[in-house]
Amino acid sequence: MPAEIVYLSLGSNIGDRGANLNVAIAALSSSSVRVRRVSAFYETEPVDYLAQDWFLNCVVEGETELPAGTLLRGLREIEMRMGSRKVIAKGPRILDIDILLYGDETIVTPELQVPHPRMTQRRFVLVPLVEIAPNLRHPSWHATAAELLATTTDRSEVRRVDTAK
Repeated sequence: MPAEIVYLSLGSNIGDRGANLNVAIAALSSSSVRVRRVSAFYETEPVDYLAQDWFLNCVVEGETELPAGTLLRGLREIEMRMGSRKVIAKGPRILDIDILLYGDETIVTPELQVPHPRMTQRRFVLVPLVEIAPNLRHPSWHATAAELLATTTDRSEVRRVDTAK
């Protein structure tokens, strides 16, 4: 299988958020992801479930030869190893890793939807994605990542932070 370019969204709002993201990025190789680019870290306001601490988020561009379902299982394994539990939907977590894009594919299964169904409406995804891939365009989109960010109605706060935090 040829390598696919993948974009992953990583987020954490429990414990040392920066360390959680750094450990997860380093662990991606254990799930057969070769990291190509990593955005800065962004402190982001919670969306949907508001009664929780702010998140630290980033986007990773990587390459993998794994099928998407196998990649998803590997990412869930990283989350579990780090002690992440999804007790409340969209609630607090040590680590959350989402597959945003898997090449140009559109995938709809009970376990996985690619492109991620809400990514084009979320500033906490679009801001770091645009940092590393402003001209990215998926076949199902009507615009580039930068154009989607410019027109999103999401007004949640997203602040770039020093990656050492």
